[in-house]
Amino acid sequence: MQALPFLSAPLLLARLLAGPLRCTRLLPGRAPSPLLRSTVMELAVLAGHLLLYPTGISQERPLPRPAPPPPGDSAHGRPATAAGHPDTDGPPPLLLPTEGRAHPPVLLLHGFIDNRSVFVLLRRSLLRHGWRHVEALNYSPLTCDLRKAAELLGRHVEEVCARTGHRRVDVVGHSLGGLIARYYVQRLGGESRVRTLVTLGTPHSGTRIAPLMSAHPLVRQMRPDSEVIAELSLPAPNCRTQCVAFWSEEDQVMIPATTARIDHPDLLAHNVHVAGVGHLALPINGTVAAGIREALAAPEPATEQGATGAASVA
Repeated sequence: MQALPFLSAPLLLARLLAGPLRCTRLLPGRAPSPLLRSTVMELAVLAGHLLLYPTGISQERPLPRPAPPPPGDSAHGRPATAAGHPDTDGPPPLLLPTEGRAHPPVLLLHGFIDNRSVFVLLRRSLLRHGWRHVEALNYSPLTCDLRKAAELLGRHVEEVCARTGHRRVDVVGHSLGGLIARYYVQRLGGESRVRTLVTLGTPHSGTRIAPLMSAHPLVRQMRPDSEVIAELSLPAPNCRTQCVAFWSEEDQVMIPATTARIDHPDLLAHNVHVAGVGHLALPINGTVAAGIREALAAPEPATEQGATGAASVA
């Protein structure tokens, strides 16, 4: 299945070129430079990502738990909890040294027929700016049901919480990855575990891209008339996860582009418009990375249920 991205590349390439060429025919001599620039960048990102793809095929190994302290090494000769307080009920769980830090763990979830290599630059940006625990999850390219991928995400979130001592995590999902994460939050009880969900170019209302690719079940589930999209439009009372959706008019995979916005009356959603950035470039764009850091660093919202907002970044 390693060849799948290379097999889908021609279809994506055709889609990337279709928009600028169509506009060029409609406006001879006045081709829209933002779209052309974003398309050139998309092609460069695609070429670079095809080279990096093999490095992210294997599942990421989680950080090992620290070794238990020697007997009597803690205060008063008794075992201490992860917070450093004596505990008479037995030895503390062996946790990674992340509990009590400013930022909870961040999980990165890739898009359709992709892997964790797409987040190389975003991961580096988060680590450089103070996030100490960043992990990426690969779901199998053989996955044919978004719901199953959401269940896998849920199991991974529980494992990360148990391993790190954090009650909640943050999730960043690109494209289909954002839709999987939202399904987990909204339909599988994940709102109790996910503090902030950031989506990048995710078809929240369904996308009509590449009808020829609809032979794949996951692509059909991303279409506007799918059962999954219908489920996500159902009421979601008491969902306390903060959702931040980055979208761009130059995203040639989201049709229409506004499908990457979250418009749901029960969700705490904030939509961020990004100018001049295509679909593939969203996870590596510096401005988007800064916006993601801002979203993840924000305190939990105190606004009422169903509050929505919008912003724009250049």
